[in-house]
Amino acid sequence: MITFILVVHLLLAVALIGVILVQRSEGGALGIGGGGGGSLFSSRGQANLLTRTTAILATCFIGTSIILAILAGGPSRSRSILDQPGTSAPAAPAQPSRPAVPLSQ
Repeated sequence: MITFILVVHLLLAVALIGVILVQRSEGGALGIGGGGGGSLFSSRGQANLLTRTTAILATCFIGTSIILAILAGGPSRSRSILDQPGTSAPAAPAQPSRPAVPLSQ
């Protein structure tokens, strides 16, 4: 189960990286923003589709992260030695033996 969710998690991560890299830059700090009309995704509808896809992939990625964290935590119930089968009450302490008395002759 954990292996399957981990594989899905990794595929979501790769897809999320790909969708983010395909999006058109809005300009910003580096000044190399997407220019002219010859860009691949020039229409506003494509930008909205990519934004929605990014949001959906990010939500699924966070969901699989939470599921993996829960599964990795294991059982939350504390185990006690007394609850384990096969354990019995401790035996009574052994009585000290009398010292050996030499026989008189």
